[in-house]
Amino acid sequence: MQWFAYFVVPLIISVILTPIVNWIALKLDIYAHTNERTIHKGKIVRIGGVAIYVAFILAMTYFSDGIDNAIQGLLIGSAIMFLGGLIDDIVDLNPLLKLAFQFAAAFVLIQIGGVELGTIHLPFNIVIDMGIISLLITFVWVIGITNAINLIDGLDGLAGGVSTIVLLTIAAISIADDRADIAMISLIVAGATLGFLFFNFHPAKLFMGDCGALFLGFVVAAISLMGFKGSTFITLGFPMLLLAVPIIDTISAMLRRLLGGKRFTDADKGHLHHVLMKRFGHRNTVFIIYAITIAFGVSAYIYISNKTIGLACVAGLFVGLEIFVEKTHMISNNFHPLTSLYRLIFRKEDKE
Repeated sequence: MQWFAYFVVPLIISVILTPIVNWIALKLDIYAHTNERTIHKGKIVRIGGVAIYVAFILAMTYFSDGIDNAIQGLLIGSAIMFLGGLIDDIVDLNPLLKLAFQFAAAFVLIQIGGVELGTIHLPFNIVIDMGIISLLITFVWVIGITNAINLIDGLDGLAGGVSTIVLLTIAAISIADDRADIAMISLIVAGATLGFLFFNFHPAKLFMGDCGALFLGFVVAAISLMGFKGSTFITLGFPMLLLAVPIIDTISAMLRRLLGGKRFTDADKGHLHHVLMKRFGHRNTVFIIYAITIAFGVSAYIYISNKTIGLACVAGLFVGLEIFVEKTHMISNNFHPLTSLYRLIFRKEDKE
């Protein structure tokens, strides 16, 4: 019953707060900008993430019996990340200033929270000791996952829905691994996000903005390090699986811009959701990405019971996504290593 309360209370708070935030933002003229790559039309508020964050803080204040260093680092770091995103939503920060807020949030998580990626546990009992580069890897992980969530915030309900699925899966795995603290945080943020999503599904009444997307990305990155680094069977690989869609989309975007001679910060309409939307439409594209995220989440959970089946499911999903990336030319027209390998092998067999 307590797990249910962790989820429902912030959901109700978020449902109440979101229209209020929308009304205030309308009065203050805080709208999402329109340009050649945006999809929405008209004036739509872009600080809906305020409702998510406030619902999270209120629920954490109510439910938390005590705050250890790790949770303290998460709370302060997420506040910094949220503030940086909110300022950017209002006045459009320089990319370097946005990155400075992200570095500051990651630094607080590491310094105050004591959260650090010292080892990576992989399947087949493989353990990689990060050693002296652990701090660097932790920074890269936190900032990378944070921006991965932010990058998929391009369609109504997409970033919030994917984050909710990821958080609920992490909560389920955390309960199985007897990590009540991580489960509580995951359920609270998931509830707060779902409450906002009632107003964010297509056609969206408001957007979460950078303040919401960066906050969600930071929380997911932080709890993945807090909850999984010391587990015997739940490892850093699980958050990577759960976030496979935004991670692959982020890597594809970086490669696409690199091969195209553009800067990494240059926006485009070549993301996974843009490619899918051309064929399936707005709402269906969101549900397709939800389904892919759920499939990765189920595969991660299956791994707990049967490592072989779990890894086979994951491998099949990754192969399918890679083929899709190559067939749709998400990176470039000349990027097709897997399909080229397939043709090479079968052409050889045909000649023989």
